[in-house]
Amino acid sequence: MHSIRKLAVVAVVTVATLTVGSNAQAASAEEIVAQHMVGEALLAAHLVAIAERAGMSPDEINAILKDVADKSAIAEFWITDPSGHAYLTNTGIDFSFEADPAKQPQASAFWPLIKGEKDIVIQEPRKREIDDRVFMYVGVAGVDKSRIVQVGVDAESLSGRE
Repeated sequence: MHSIRKLAVVAVVTVATLTVGSNAQAASAEEIVAQHMVGEALLAAHLVAIAERAGMSPDEINAILKDVADKSAIAEFWITDPSGHAYLTNTGIDFSFEADPAKQPQASAFWPLIKGEKDIVIQEPRKREIDDRVFMYVGVAGVDKSRIVQVGVDAESLSGRE
């Protein structure tokens, strides 16, 4: 019960912070979406930390991520271990982030989250390495350990062409 209360407090604080801190009139639609995605990634980071501390398995956590993705605008979750391997995801795709931009021009931008050099990375929509689809990604650093917690939205859904 304590974990559920903690998650509820995190959700309320995050939503309140985003609501108070955003200036919708001055921000573009993409900037507003990005700030919402930061909130979603932060919530995912806290969810994973609490779930792992409570002893949930990766399969159980992945089922939650899949359920959230199926019922929301977030298309993908990619949550790594400290080596960059995305072992928590709703996609079923085996993927590891690398630091080298020559190998991963899109995904390597999130490596500073693992290294503790950045807390948040917001990436404009662009083609990703695993296919030719265009996605917008936002990532945050793990709250419990060194990791990437990334959420992604298909660019077609951003433009309303879905």
